[in-house]
Amino acid sequence: FGIIYFKKSINENKKEAEITKIEENVSASNIIEDVEYSSKDTKGNEYIVRAKEGEIGNDNSNIIFLNNVEALVNLSDSNKILIFADYGKYNISNFDTIFSKNVKIEYLEKRIESGYLDFSILRNSMIISKDVVYSDLENILKTDVVKINLETRDINFFMLDKKNKIKIINQR
Repeated sequence: FGIIYFKKSINENKKEAEITKIEENVSASNIIEDVEYSSKDTKGNEYIVRAKEGEIGNDNSNIIFLNNVEALVNLSDSNKILIFADYGKYNISNFDTIFSKNVKIEYLEKRIESGYLDFSILRNSMIISKDVVYSDLENILKTDVVKINLETRDINFFMLDKKNKIKIINQR
């Protein structure tokens, strides 16, 4: 022990560099290519999330950090909802997913673009925020938040600051 301790600092630096390199390799082994998770609830609703790459969280192995994410929500008594985003955070224990950056949601002839989507099967809801643009065949709406109840299909638009108003552009 004493001999190693008194080695030149150059050797100590090499050892530290080697240790760092080993730690980086260990964390890199948490990366999974072409990830796919699917779940189905008791009502027959199906949820599938895919990503080009996923990384298991270091602090919580139930959390998967995703890159280049696509998701399909296939509601049993309705049409499909498609979701695309640059990043995602998927909880494998409850299937809740946070989508972020360049979020796009497609449902029938409706499209929503934003910076953030909190999708929860437990809450039966999608909460969309950060520069939200909602468009359908007739209108374009710009708002702070869109909340969609997946069970009732109710859609609520609102602004965080009550002084600001939702901007609506009629396309007809």
